[in-house]
Amino acid sequence: MSQQTTGLLLMAYGTPHGPDSIDSFYTHIRHGQRPSDALLQELRNRYQAIGGTSPLAHITKAQADALATRLNARHADQRFKLYIGLKHAEPFIEDAVEAMHHDGITQAVALALAPYDANASVHGYGERAQGAAAWLGGPAITVVSDWCRQGKFVRYWAEQIRTALAVIPEDDLRTTVVIFSAHSLPAAMLGPPDRYPRQLEESARSIAQAAHLKHYATGWQSAGRTADSWLGPDIRELTRDLWSRGGYRTFVYCATGFVADHLEVLYDLDVECRAVVTALGGRYIRPAMPNTAPLFIDCLADAASDALAHQAGVPA
Repeated sequence: MSQQTTGLLLMAYGTPHGPDSIDSFYTHIRHGQRPSDALLQELRNRYQAIGGTSPLAHITKAQADALATRLNARHADQRFKLYIGLKHAEPFIEDAVEAMHHDGITQAVALALAPYDANASVHGYGERAQGAAAWLGGPAITVVSDWCRQGKFVRYWAEQIRTALAVIPEDDLRTTVVIFSAHSLPAAMLGPPDRYPRQLEESARSIAQAAHLKHYATGWQSAGRTADSWLGPDIRELTRDLWSRGGYRTFVYCATGFVADHLEVLYDLDVECRAVVTALGGRYIRPAMPNTAPLFIDCLADAASDALAHQAGVPA
């Protein structure tokens, strides 16, 4: 049986590859405006606190390799060829599309490694890929969306939460709360139909039901240092409020808006939120991020297979 080659484009935000690229990375995020020296030093200090550099680049490559392997094992009639495209670092999304075009790829599936699909951010990944393909004259790209609704995504987090709760003394469970979070965005970036806030709420509700949670809340993290109004509540303030108003003493942080260990998890949660909980006198718990967990890779493979089947008009 002859195999059709399908491009597999894994898209992600990107990260500095080391201390020397922090300046250029954050300048790109700020559309060419270099951060102040004070802000750059603060960023360097944050990276130093998590070991000097983020593991995100290595994890993204490992996730992409695992997904390609899984898809190739599932689909005997197709060979998936992997490409990685990043939003704010090389190789950029457009670079990956150009490589597919030069390799003679005529069809591809593109998936962003971000569960929630904000019109002003993640949604733009697919638009950039399809825009580059249109300019080049191919390939035809099917963009995966709404994969946070995949059953295995819900199951992954439900299992992690149950594991975390299992080590808490039974008498303490009534004062234990799970906090689901995603990256905050400037409110002005979100139009009235934007699904991003709703997806966090819906996802948290589905996971809470699967994990049989009695107490949970949702919040936003890692807001930028700008004068804009950002989505809230910030999870640090939410933690303090849950302590004082709700009487909670154990806090379980599930960063469901992310898929890997990186600065926003290893620093914003493990350093900043832990410090808030410690200052209050509470217990801090953070379940493992998906990274390359087999169940999570299966989730991505399901999402990619479903999208291709829908595009072809056949059952997945």
